[in-house]
Amino acid sequence: MPMLASRRVVLQLVATSAILSTLPAIAPAIAADPAQLVQNTAQQVIDIIKTKTGAARQAAILGVLQTSFDMPAMGRSALGTHWNQATEAERTRFLKAVATAEAKAYSERFGQYGGQTLTVGKVTPRANGVTIVDSRLNQTSGQPIKLEWEVRNDRITDVKVEGVSMVMTRRSDFNSYIQNNGGKVEPLVRELEARAAQ
Repeated sequence: MPMLASRRVVLQLVATSAILSTLPAIAPAIAADPAQLVQNTAQQVIDIIKTKTGAARQAAILGVLQTSFDMPAMGRSALGTHWNQATEAERTRFLKAVATAEAKAYSERFGQYGGQTLTVGKVTPRANGVTIVDSRLNQTSGQPIKLEWEVRNDRITDVKVEGVSMVMTRRSDFNSYIQNNGGKVEPLVRELEARAAQ
């Protein structure tokens, strides 16, 4: 898989994880060891790409996201200040629609396994119970992609791809859409619902 295609896949998975917060929580597969959490999460995704397609792939990826990522916190963060402005009904619809639309779209874009592996590097504890896990996505061709995972309370809360935060990228996308549509959350919710229904 070419480097740009691999990077796009990583960006898509992580962006998806930032907003899939409506699904029931599943206990984390790995507790207390952030490096092991990251390694196991990456391996699960690689195994899914190698062995599953279609609806089975989508369901399996959602399962990994539910298990390893702090979806509610990431979803709220992705909506940013608009979360507080949204009604409870809009929040519920937003989370449901974005989960369906993004999971469907990204699970269809993974393509075939191209020999990628993840190497976990330095683990750095930071304030407020956050641990940063550095890693690199190795490819059969092209340069490795640098990934920096933020872990808190045994869940992944953000991933930076080549220094770019996926939570902040999604927040910027959503904020732009809302600002271009009257400053309201409802148009974004309707757009996501339309994507999910396709």
